[in-house]
Amino acid sequence: MRADGTCDSGRGAPATAARASRPGSVREVFAAFLKLGCTSFGGPVAHLAYFRAELVAKRRWVSDERYADLVALCQFLPGPASSQVVFGLGMQRAGLGGALAASLAFTLPSALLMIACGYGLALAGSGGAGWLHGLKLAAVVVVAQAVWGMGKQLCPDRARRLLALGAAALLLAAPGAAVQIAVLAAGALIGRWRYGTELDLGEPPGAERAPAGRVAGGVALLVFAALLVLLPALAARWPASALAPFDSFYRSGALVFGGGHVVLPLLRAELVPRGWVSDDQFLAGYGAAQALPGPLFTFAAYLGTVMRPGPGAWQHGLWCLLGVFLPAWLLIGGALPFWHRLRAQRGVRAALAGANAAVVGVLLATLYSPVFVEGVRRAPDAAAALVGFALLEPGRVPPWAMVLLMAAAGQWVLPH
Repeated sequence: MRADGTCDSGRGAPATAARASRPGSVREVFAAFLKLGCTSFGGPVAHLAYFRAELVAKRRWVSDERYADLVALCQFLPGPASSQVVFGLGMQRAGLGGALAASLAFTLPSALLMIACGYGLALAGSGGAGWLHGLKLAAVVVVAQAVWGMGKQLCPDRARRLLALGAAALLLAAPGAAVQIAVLAAGALIGRWRYGTELDLGEPPGAERAPAGRVAGGVALLVFAALLVLLPALAARWPASALAPFDSFYRSGALVFGGGHVVLPLLRAELVPRGWVSDDQFLAGYGAAQALPGPLFTFAAYLGTVMRPGPGAWQHGLWCLLGVFLPAWLLIGGALPFWHRLRAQRGVRAALAGANAAVVGVLLATLYSPVFVEGVRRAPDAAAALVGFALLEPGRVPPWAMVLLMAAAGQWVLPH
């Protein structure tokens, strides 16, 4: 008996395998992921559990083994892991059309709600509203939980803890997007040097499971790299065009290692210093995003909306949303055909171990500035943040419930 409840012998196993490998329709994929996009609360780790329950255990679209292998690839790549798993599952079920349908269906509910939040914030006007202050405190709680959880997982030894602290200190002393990129690159180099012969990679996967489509995968990776190089040059040439924000969101989406929360410092470094959004707008929207289902990266739709207030703000929100998701889609589509060979490279895994430790440092620096500095201004704010953290971490209260409680406390309990 397998872990998913199917039999390894007899007539049950071939039937299950046939069902998992049978192609599906784009419409079927869209319907399944639209349901998940409306109900998947709790962040990337929870999303992966929802996907397994619905698509592996219930619908049997893929086996547990293939699902675990896809999750491993998406944890390895930069970008939003759960959204990349969505793209990969849709591709395995119904080709490129299925990948695009799955991504659209899973992203759309949260994106529309975030655009609505952008319009609502524009109508609210003042950043001093009590509920907006509560949302900024919710951001403090969520980022603190992310630092705590990622620190335990990605910095299990003394060397990686020191690397994370050094990265945080450097970013607090010299904040900026260029320094963040340099810190991640340095972390990868240090990891390659420190762990190149120590990581247990396990046995490489069997060759029979390697997917086809290497030409198309190579093209996707070339497009990813070309846009990463060309977009900054084009945005500098035409700074007033729509290419400038698209470039900022694309580079942020391309450099996110370690989970969706890490997009926070990258996007802030791109948007706030340029005056495109204020810190109040940024942190309030980030707090609101925690209460919604679907991927955290739809925060980009909110940012794009508040950047260009007016009747057509929703179009700019969708444009920025495309910018932040496109690198993730290109990477997963390009890497799938090569994953089985890549994951066997010890040096690649070692570099990723160092980069992930640096990611914890990046998030730790962001937790202090701007998240804590902007959100916690009085002793009652600090008390509320501690209560929120206790509810979220040991108490296991759902993130959306904590966000609503913080917004209510900011409006009616805490001093303005």
